[in-house]
Amino acid sequence: MSLRPTTGTTPGRLPAAPPPLRVRDVTVRFAGLTALDEVSFTVAPGSVHALIGPNGAGKSTCFNVLSGLYRPSSGQVLLGDETLTGRAPHRIAALGVARTFQNIVTTEGTVADNLMVGRHVLSRAGFASTALRLPRAVREQRAHLARAREIAELTGLAARFDTPVALLSYGDRKRVELARALCLEPRVLLLDEPVAGMNGAERARTAEVIDTVRAELGLSVLLVEHDMGLVMRLADEVTVLDFGRRIAHGTPDEVRRHPEVLRAYLGTPGEDAPGEDVPGEDTPARDAGTRGTTAQGTTAQGTTAQGTTAQGTALEEATDSEGDPV
Repeated sequence: MSLRPTTGTTPGRLPAAPPPLRVRDVTVRFAGLTALDEVSFTVAPGSVHALIGPNGAGKSTCFNVLSGLYRPSSGQVLLGDETLTGRAPHRIAALGVARTFQNIVTTEGTVADNLMVGRHVLSRAGFASTALRLPRAVREQRAHLARAREIAELTGLAARFDTPVALLSYGDRKRVELARALCLEPRVLLLDEPVAGMNGAERARTAEVIDTVRAELGLSVLLVEHDMGLVMRLADEVTVLDFGRRIAHGTPDEVRRHPEVLRAYLGTPGEDAPGEDVPGEDTPARDAGTRGTTAQGTTAQGTTAQGTTAQGTALEEATDSEGDPV
């Protein structure tokens, strides 16, 4: 049975093919340090596009630009013909861009309460009519609640729709965030590490949900994720960042064999980059300590080699595995 939600009585945006999301030469600087350096890529309509890179590469900064939390120093972000650059986050959300965050952000109350927060941007009833429970406002509220229930079913949360979020497992709470973003009826969905911290079963379930959401709703997905198995399984295209620069772009098969990607993740020599030394006996491969000097200022990310080593190992496993790694 198809999980496609019905939309006949749903208020808000009518379903339509999503426009391309274009990032053009975006540069972000903090106090003279460059977090993103002329980064460009395009999320094709209806595709899953992965944005990957070692810790401190600029992925979250890029997401913050796309969602309006940061303003770039230069460059442009376009959703179809609409310019997103410089717009407030709620204006960007109203245009059809929704996102999740690395850390779980939920309100107190039930799953239904959290999903209804996502419907707020689509509400047409005013404060007075809602407070007075006028017939139009009541009808709209019921329609929004019905749509939220459909989205809960789509994301595997139907049985927990009236359950307090505080009683849910970690994986279910992460999916509540995903479902709440879907309640905005987005055309482009930004997922910031959607399986971070999950066990194997939860990762597999979330990967299935993302795949289903893309197929059933026809939206575009931009995915930041360190789980290379999930990236290689879901992504149509992959863009790789390192130290704020785009170092590779292509299909998952092309990217995971790219010499600069292997160099960024594993410290193995790649093609000479302008102004950089190829690591050798006298020039050690970039360790995680140097990553702490990137523009994002997150030195804690680079104080140990464990994070980069784990990511590199995952990349190797995704490259070598012939089966489904998720």
